Amino acid sequence: MMMKRSNTIYLVMLAALSLLGVSCSTTSRLGPNDVLYTGVKSLNYQQENAKLDADVQDQIFTAIDVKPNNPLYSPYYRTPFPIGLWVYNHWNPDAKGIKGWLYKKLVAQPVLISRVRPETRVDMINTLLQNNGYFSSSAAYTLNYSKKNPKKASITYNVKVNEPYRLGELKYLNLGTPMSDIIDSVARASSYFQPGNRYCLDSLNAVRIEITNVLRNKGYYYFKPEYLEYLADSTTTKGVINMQMIKSANVPNMALVKFLSNRVYVTVQNSKEFTVRTDTLEFRRCTLYKRVPVNIKDDLIPSCIRSRHGRPFRVDNMDRTQLYLSRLGIFSSIDMKVTNTDSLTADGDGLLDVHITCTLDDPIEATLEAQGTSKSNSFIGPGIKVGLSHKNFKGGAERLSANLRGAYEWQTQSVKGSHDVDINSYELGLDINYDIPRLLAPKFVKRTSRYMNWTKFSLSADFMNRPNFFKMLQFAGEMQWEWHHNKKSTHQFSPFKLRYNKLLSSTAAFDSAMISNPALAQSFRNVFIPEIQYTYTYDNSFGPNNLTWTSTISEAGSIFSGLWSICGAKGEKKLFGTPFSQFVRLQTQLVWNRRIGSMNLVSRVLLGAAHAFGNSQEVPYSAQFYIGGANSIRAFPVRSIGPGHYTPNQKTLNGYYDQTGTFKFETNWELRFPILGYLKGALFLDAGNVWLIEDDKYRPGGQITLKHFFDDIALGTGLGIRFDMDMLVLRADLGIGIHAPYDTGKTGYFNIPSFKDALGFHLAIGYPF
Repeated sequence: MMMKRSNTIYLVMLAALSLLGVSCSTTSRLGPNDVLYTGVKSLNYQQENAKLDADVQDQIFTAIDVKPNNPLYSPYYRTPFPIGLWVYNHWNPDAKGIKGWLYKKLVAQPVLISRVRPETRVDMINTLLQNNGYFSSSAAYTLNYSKKNPKKASITYNVKVNEPYRLGELKYLNLGTPMSDIIDSVARASSYFQPGNRYCLDSLNAVRIEITNVLRNKGYYYFKPEYLEYLADSTTTKGVINMQMIKSANVPNMALVKFLSNRVYVTVQNSKEFTVRTDTLEFRRCTLYKRVPVNIKDDLIPSCIRSRHGRPFRVDNMDRTQLYLSRLGIFSSIDMKVTNTDSLTADGDGLLDVHITCTLDDPIEATLEAQGTSKSNSFIGPGIKVGLSHKNFKGGAERLSANLRGAYEWQTQSVKGSHDVDINSYELGLDINYDIPRLLAPKFVKRTSRYMNWTKFSLSADFMNRPNFFKMLQFAGEMQWEWHHNKKSTHQFSPFKLRYNKLLSSTAAFDSAMISNPALAQSFRNVFIPEIQYTYTYDNSFGPNNLTWTSTISEAGSIFSGLWSICGAKGEKKLFGTPFSQFVRLQTQLVWNRRIGSMNLVSRVLLGAAHAFGNSQEVPYSAQFYIGGANSIRAFPVRSIGPGHYTPNQKTLNGYYDQTGTFKFETNWELRFPILGYLKGALFLDAGNVWLIEDDKYRPGGQITLKHFFDDIALGTGLGIRFDMDMLVLRADLGIGIHAPYDTGKTGYFNIPSFKDALGFHLAIGYPF
């Protein structure tokens, strides 16, 4: 009760501060020469005869983008509630107690014009213009003082743009040496270093870096970009710059020598710096020093070494070696050093050794995840997952892990109009996984050693208890191959996946419902599910805007059915006296993330369909689709909507188990924005539902039809906060229902009976998508 009262007082104080912050002065404590910066009024480009390229405009915007106090969209717009400034100007900074605590939490130092330094930013713009070829262009600024309060001012930036200078005649080294030939060939192939392109200092430097990277991967390890220079002539033709590439005068002799890979020495040690002895093992790719005791297979490290003795020294081979070692996930640190042997081959090439020190990390890891949910229909409940893993089980970076998970849900009050029912629903699960960092698959499976490939084995058991309905047990075993075709594409193929669903017990009410709905009863029967499953993931998550596409197709029972038919089996086919399912299931999901200033707009579209055939009349309950919950439509609990506009019998509280479907559509849009430090905010919109592909007379309105499709889509919005520490994200979402696809007793599209009924609160770890 005290906590609730404190939270209420705190919210009331925040509301009061918001109102006071609007009406009270935000400049009373400023010095006589201080002026509060209120943002950029406008950034104007005068482009009569020339147009400023978009990339240069982006650079200029970055130069002027200084956040004012209480920014909404920096640097142009501010929120109308300058709480931090009001606290700074009117509260005592030495206050104690709750007021002192609030002061520290809410205060914001004023952003002054003197701190923004617009004259310096104009100089930055002029430098950007010069560096990008706009030599006759210029920038200026003006201060716009507030008429109501001259202690406040915004800034207007004006940029006059003239035609940029472009590259004209280009000359190369042409020295006739192996090194100069490489330099000239790379420069000629450059997409930028061509006549007619706009002069750009950054692009010219990028050409030097590109040349250096090529040289360092052809043995010239000590070469640097600054060893190349440009001579520029802008006097011959107006608006044209003729360029000549030259070698700088201070190039050391070492940078001109081509080096070959000599030996690679790798030391593996434990994290406790305790050594009994050092074992030395010689391999074709490296010399391995094992400071015993270390749990590592002898051939693991050599398989990660990319350098080859006697070949030109390549920097990217060093990078790939470090990448291969680090992605094993068993080392706390990897240190690499290159040393010159100070010896030359008969051809005059130098020799380089590489020394690598790998320190093993503690192999045992424990994890704990928790989540919770609360809904205005009186259902609340926590979930927890405890994991223990060994990431170097057999000394070859094999991962052995076990996860125990549980979820509990109860109803805090009885439903109006029904008899009291004890609803205490829970789930328990255990899974054991063994992952091998090698692809134990036939050679025809196309793979690349540039990326980590896995062979995975898993066993799991799940127990579901639905009081007043049923208890169900599921066992599963799976073998999976995971490999990468390139850095963006991941393939996962399960040649063998077997599940067994068993209904342990059921109540009379549940049995009665099954008798009255044979189709639903089919999905709950005891059954084996022998599956083959393939998942493709395209992940372009590089840069501010990224796209992830994941598609999974599963086929169950056809191979078994074919074998049984060959053996002469007729009618329903069984495995160990229990029928096995036969169905196909497809799900595809597209997640798009776009950066908008300091915010991110993340959207998801998900489609799924499943169809039973042959040995099955219905898709198993565990393979059907459902919707709602913390990672779906957050205004509605899990399995509380669908299929279609079907409305279960609310009085008996048994609707949720038949609110699944064989077709699913869902879309989510979430605007994520920073608030303060690790604290982030989000506004979201969720929509979707599940349907039945085939009509079920016992669930009227459940079949998907074009006529009712849009009305059948549940719609919810809401807001959330996230405590995002990169490695851990704690999330709280408050969903607000807008439209329910079923009959709520209220007419119109906005058919949620009351605001209280529309609320759904969720606590979770990680982002929803």
